[in-house]
Amino acid sequence: MTLSLPAMAHPGHEHGSGLVAGLLHPLTGMDHLLAMIAVGLWAGFVMPQRMLIAPLTFMTAMAGGALLGWAGVSMALVEPGILLSVVVFGLLTLTGGQQQSSRVTKASLACIGLFAVLHGHAHATEASGHVGPYLAGFMLSTAALHSLGVLMVLAVARGNAMQWVQRASGVAIAAGGAFLMFGAV
Repeated sequence: MTLSLPAMAHPGHEHGSGLVAGLLHPLTGMDHLLAMIAVGLWAGFVMPQRMLIAPLTFMTAMAGGALLGWAGVSMALVEPGILLSVVVFGLLTLTGGQQQSSRVTKASLACIGLFAVLHGHAHATEASGHVGPYLAGFMLSTAALHSLGVLMVLAVARGNAMQWVQRASGVAIAAGGAFLMFGAV
């Protein structure tokens, strides 16, 4: 047992050290990809005047989760929580709107932050070696994925297709999360 290697939650992360590993990690797991794009989509659809708030909330909480992981703080149900985040972020994207109440928006942001802690913890526990550059890498990739979601909203912001794109992307992300949760069983 003392010679066993750490379990990796996602395949393909055997070399979890340094900037390149950090850059690639969020791009090689469908759960991370979908969740991070969804945060950008949600921000663009729900908070178009303040669309940086959700990505910054996610990234700050994700960094906090990474620090908890590197500090040795154990968290239960990280992987199921990450998969659930994809479904929840898809549903938030599907149902969110500029007219929703301030309380619902704040609750959605809190949900985004909570799930981001799980994503950060998973990233951190899968890292080895030079974790500083790894953290920088996965933060950069996360920012890029959030930006992709925001840019997708901006591409349709003035068109009649905006509601259709919001609904379709929300359903697709939630369905992708459900498939990840139950399809691989």
